[in-house]
Amino acid sequence: MYNNAFYRCPYCSDEAVCPFLNRSMKRFYNPGYYSDSEDFRSFYEEDYRNIVIPPISTGRWSRWEDLGGTLTSAPAVSSWAPNRLHTFVRGTDNALWHKWWNGSRWRDWESLGGTLTSAPAVSSWAPNRLDTFVRGTDNALWHKWWNGSRWSDWESLGGTVTSAPAAVSWGNNRIDVFARGTDNALWLKWWNGSRWSDWESLGGTLTSAPAAVSWGNNRIDVFARGTDNAMWHIFWNGSRWSGWESLGGILTSAPAVSSWAPNRLDTFVRGTDNALWHKWWNGSRWSDWESLGGTLTSAPAAVSWGNNRIDVFVRGQGNRLYHLWWNGSRWSSWQDLRGRITSGPAVSSRRANRLEVFARGSNNQLITMSWNGSRWSNWQGIGGNITSEPAAVSWGPNRTDVFARGTNNAMWHIYRN
Repeated sequence: MYNNAFYRCPYCSDEAVCPFLNRSMKRFYNPGYYSDSEDFRSFYEEDYRNIVIPPISTGRWSRWEDLGGTLTSAPAVSSWAPNRLHTFVRGTDNALWHKWWNGSRWRDWESLGGTLTSAPAVSSWAPNRLDTFVRGTDNALWHKWWNGSRWSDWESLGGTVTSAPAAVSWGNNRIDVFARGTDNALWLKWWNGSRWSDWESLGGTLTSAPAAVSWGNNRIDVFARGTDNAMWHIFWNGSRWSGWESLGGILTSAPAVSSWAPNRLDTFVRGTDNALWHKWWNGSRWSDWESLGGTLTSAPAAVSWGNNRIDVFVRGQGNRLYHLWWNGSRWSSWQDLRGRITSGPAVSSRRANRLEVFARGSNNQLITMSWNGSRWSNWQGIGGNITSEPAAVSWGPNRTDVFARGTNNAMWHIYRN
């Protein structure tokens, strides 16, 4: 059709039925003028807006594939290297089940045993290392790990936990695990490279599971909701734990936390007025709470794709997707990205200034839209019939994998290469 490979019509292979005019294609003498098909689509919408044709996809989505299994929890997904994925779920026998992509194919489900009473938490502190944590029938914390060649036996780490565990690693051969205890305090157990510590009570009175984040070596920040529905915070500074501090607010959702640089934290919650509220640490002190407005019908999802940049997505009025972003100097107004979504949003960034958002649509299909660096695509349906919120992960600059539970309770997978 056209000599330049990029200008091959994305809709057909026969120039005779191509909706674009040859003379228009020849206008563009620079082969790099369009960076991807979304830029091409912008040209089409400006010059040929009356031609009705199917949407162009950015990259190619695979077909849905049934990864089998019968799930009784949401999947936990971890990647310890490019082109490597590990998924963990609880099965109908309450055991931990594992399925992984080895770079060329999916391996069969394998039972890792155990009897789980929580969804699994997974952490990786080095290539070819995985640590999984669950609550057992005795309400103790149980641990199983992959050492690069085989899975360990289950080991009991003791304790009596009343929440799912949260695991974080701030350095090689270091893991910190947090859970709520029977006294509703925060409890901690850590691996120092050679042995597990005893359980340590960090106090507090939690009414939510803890959320833990590390923005640098030997630093951990933990957030939870207290009995007053305020957000409470405690941190490890490299030598000792701080006391609990109330960050105030009245939360009606779990907090979402994002860090775009060392010693910077941004937290987002839904308030009693259903607006989005924001509080941040600037390296020396916490800001006051600020209302970013909006009317939220889901918990917020926050992502940072670069220094001094944050994007927040929520489901709002009319079950539409709404977007708000910080550009380094100010917050945008709310942007209505429309759609009709029946789940909270899941967000993934493959590289700087690229975003992909996923949600379940009104027909239970997975729907997605993407930001190409200059504009948003239209919503695109990519099929499926899902019964859970989607989980999205990217392990490379041009790869996105999405997982969800299907109507047969199996795990389903779709990816873009």
